[in-house]
Amino acid sequence: MIPENAVSFSYTLKVGEKDIDALKHVNNVVYLKWLNDISEQHWKQLATPEVSRKYLWVVLRHELDYLSQAKLDQEITLITWVGDSNGVKSVRHVQAFNGDTLLFKARSTWCLLDAKTLSPARIKEDILSLLHPK
Repeated sequence: MIPENAVSFSYTLKVGEKDIDALKHVNNVVYLKWLNDISEQHWKQLATPEVSRKYLWVVLRHELDYLSQAKLDQEITLITWVGDSNGVKSVRHVQAFNGDTLLFKARSTWCLLDAKTLSPARIKEDILSLLHPK
């Protein structure tokens, strides 16, 4: 469930031939790609040009629970939001649905980097206000 103070982002895609594996369903690696794609798109939507110039995100950990299969030509809705953000780390949540069926849920830990030094950067109000507006 998306927390009330979180800014969520979603979009729908259609499963294509390139997403299908030998078992005739979407390959688990494709789910991981979708997770990464929606994470990047959400950040691009949230971040101001100034914030985008100052910071980058790198992933530290992905945890995916594969719950159901997606098949060719199905429409998949992905949704993401950011949960806890402390120190240099943020936890991002992603879920994928085919209709009402939850296909996967994921929790990823990301580290904020200073874009110039590529060193970890503390998550300050300029980032927190984008992720969790009051």
